[in-house]
Amino acid sequence: MSEAQRLTTTVSAKGQVVLPKVIRQSRRWEAGTRLAVEDMGDGVLLKPLPVIASTRPADVFGILACTDKSRTLAEMEAGIMAEARRRHAGD
Repeated sequence: MSEAQRLTTTVSAKGQVVLPKVIRQSRRWEAGTRLAVEDMGDGVLLKPLPVIASTRPADVFGILACTDKSRTLAEMEAGIMAEARRRHAGD
């Protein structure tokens, strides 16, 4: 972008900045889009945050209640074998 084409904005008294419409449209940043802000030393980098936050198994383990009784390893293996046989019966 040349000097003549450079877009500008102003920081408000509340610290708010309005991004030029052409930038918002090209990035598809609608109202409510959350952005991560990184200080890069010579400028600031804006990146959209994922719509769904990343999680680790430990964050969600046990979140769903289980109403069935626990299965033994032998019962689980038997269930897997039965399903494998069912799926491959048509071959």
